[in-house]
Amino acid sequence: MAAMDSMPAEVKTAPTTVQQAYRFASANPDLLKRIPCYCGCDDIGHTSNYDCYVADGDAGGTVSYDSHALGCSICVDITQDTMRLLKQGKTVAEIKATIDQTYSQYGPSNIP
Repeated sequence: MAAMDSMPAEVKTAPTTVQQAYRFASANPDLLKRIPCYCGCDDIGHTSNYDCYVADGDAGGTVSYDSHALGCSICVDITQDTMRLLKQGKTVAEIKATIDQTYSQYGPSNIP
């Protein structure tokens, strides 16, 4: 998990589950870039669940956060499920399959 002190003020005052999701996303880009989101955020250019939290990052470690997940429970629920499944020892493929099965009812995947 990324440190809370590196998070934007809006994240620091968000509910605990949202804070955890932002911290997890920031610390696990390789994983969340492989996990889709189903909230419809592909309309705003998101191509994975990671994009719901992080807008940009550079090689020096500077991160620009996206505020989208602050107000989207589907994004946060997907990340929380990913965290839980990872702790259970599931592979990325197994996590993605569970996310697809659970959330596809809400709309299309944002992973092209």
